[in-house]
Amino acid sequence: MLRSSMPFAKALAAALLALSLPVVAQDSTALRTSALAATCASCHGTAGRAVNGASVPGLAGLPASYVVEQMKAFKVGTRPATVMHQLAKGYSDAQIDQIAAYFAVQKE
Repeated sequence: MLRSSMPFAKALAAALLALSLPVVAQDSTALRTSALAATCASCHGTAGRAVNGASVPGLAGLPASYVVEQMKAFKVGTRPATVMHQLAKGYSDAQIDQIAAYFAVQKE
């Protein structure tokens, strides 16, 4: 009896794995995006919430288009900065878009 149920169990396990793959892919994308955004935490605060009185702005809740515009300005050197122009050069345009989208949905 046990042997006859093994093919069914294997098929069921395979089906469940196949159904979970899109969730795993979404989770890995979200994880990569939050990891990218975490690189900003030492200056801009956790989840983009700067500490009160900080000399750098918080990023949480800023419109994504504004963050993209500013990051690209840092990247090409048209916006003056102490370190952001160097940091921005390390991100691709796609990564900048991901970071901006992440901070746009964070609560201030």
